[in-house]
This record gives sequence, structure tokens and C-alpha cells, in this order.
Amino acid sequence: MLRTVGGLGVLAVLVWWVGTGPFLAGLRLIDAPALAAALVLGAVTTVCCAWRWSLVAEGLGVRLPLPTAVAHCYRAVFLNSTLPGGVLGDVHRAVRHGRDAGDVARGVRAVVWERAAGQLVQLVLAVVLLAALPSPVRPYLPLLAGVPAAGVVGLALAARAVPRSGASRWARAVRTAGADVRAGLLARRTWLGVTAASAVVVAGHLGTFLIAARTAGADAPLSRLLPLTLLALLAMGLPTNVGGFGPREGVAAWAFAAAGLTAAQGVATATVYGALALAASLPGAVVLVAGRWPRRLTGRRR
Repeated sequence: MLRTVGGLGVLAVLVWWVGTGPFLAGLRLIDAPALAAALVLGAVTTVCCAWRWSLVAEGLGVRLPLPTAVAHCYRAVFLNSTLPGGVLGDVHRAVRHGRDAGDVARGVRAVVWERAAGQLVQLVLAVVLLAALPSPVRPYLPLLAGVPAAGVVGLALAARAVPRSGASRWARAVRTAGADVRAGLLARRTWLGVTAASAVVVAGHLGTFLIAARTAGADAPLSRLLPLTLLALLAMGLPTNVGGFGPREGVAAWAFAAAGLTAAQGVATATVYGALALAASLPGAVVLVAGRWPRRLTGRRR
């Protein structure tokens, strides 16, 4: 509830700041070529997410065929795009896969580690790109990069401080996490595929964002737009949104304004991206309906 309120609060501030014009203008500017490109990029990123998930799940000893993973990922992307919080689709696919495999805990852990790997690769690529290209956060990049690095070091030290032997809950959790990382992420047959899939996913999302920027009328050079769209993309990781809207638009408005463009153009770009992402997730609605239809028929027969 608080997360939804936070997303609504961000949108309310943006409407007060720039009005409703940029939101509506962005939606009116969407054309068929932009939608087609978003569908293609959405298919590529969804398949790569499914491949990454399949690799991690099989590393943890839970079988997950790639076609099944693609269908589950499409459904999850659609639910993430239409439900508050932006993570309910991933929760659904984690529990569903765990039940199908007969091990809910391991199924949930597979999704958690798969998402964590994707976020880590995105963060590393973001630091590299923001350091190489001019952006409003470039002067503060060492501090921004140091915070998550310090968090990772702190978690590692905390894990080392917990006794690895014994039957306590913390000891079991540390042993399980260590085994999961070794088998699901760092195994020789897994880590390269996970890294490559994650990099393609980031590139696909950035490509969609750049298409949204051009569709919204931003004519700045790509070297100038790329870091701005990357900052908005990072904001999407915050689970305080309403159907995907909220922090993304707020950060885009600030970043575009700080870079010498306009906040209205940032809002329009983020709005177009949201609409394109929703359109790219629509195959997930088909998967969702198709999954319910056989159950209804089975229930009627019974």
C-alpha cells in the first residue's frame, strides 16, 4: 500500500510541476514503427530473461525448459506492467514454477538469484556508461558506485561472521545461499550465459528507451541521451510505482532538466517508454488467458 502511495505521490508532483501535457503528448506521438520496434526488442529481452532463468534454475537442480520459461516470463512482464509494485509477476512465476517442480523454496530462490544477477550486471554496465559519458550524476559517480559496493562488502562480511556449521536458521541460510551462488551463478556452464543474457536485456531496455526519446521528439545526440535514459531505467528498479509509472518519470524529468533539456521532454520520453513496454508485454496477456482457459474446461468437465 505504501509503495503504491509513493508512486502516486511522485506522479502528483510531476503533474503539479509540468502539467498533464507531456503525458498526453507522449502517448499521442507513438506510431506504428515505434510499436513494432518495441515488440521486437521486447521479444529479445524476454527470451534472454527466460534463458537466464532457465540456466540458474537448472544450476539449482530445478528443471525449466526454455519454452516454458519464455511463457512464464511473458506472463510475469505483463503482470509487472499492470499491477502495483512491479514485482508481482515475478512472485507469481517463482511460486508457479516451484509448485510445478515440486520444490517451491528452490523455485523462489531461482527467481531471486536470477533477478539479482540481472540487477548486478545492469549496475556494472550503468557505472561504466555513466563514467564514460557526460551526465548529471558524473561528478557524484564515485559516491553512487561506492554505496552499493559497500553494501555488498557488508553483506559478505556479515555472512562470514555467521557460523557456517550448526543448525541455526542463519547458519542454514548462509550455507544455502553459498551453495546457490556456486551452483546457480558461478558454475562454469552458467556464469557466461547469465552475464551475456543480462547484458542483452539491458541493451534491449536501453534501445526501447532511446526509441521512446526519439518518438517523444528528443533530438539530442545519442551520447547525450543514453546516460539520461539509463538513469530512468535504473529508477524502474524501485518498487514504488503504479503500473510501472512513478519513479521512472520523476528521474527522467530531473535528468533531462539537469542535462539542459526540459523536464517535460523527460516525462514525455518516460511515458512513451511505459506505453511501449506495456505493448511489448501484451503477449503475456495471451499466455495468462491461455493458461486459465484449460483449467476452466477441466473444472466444467469435473
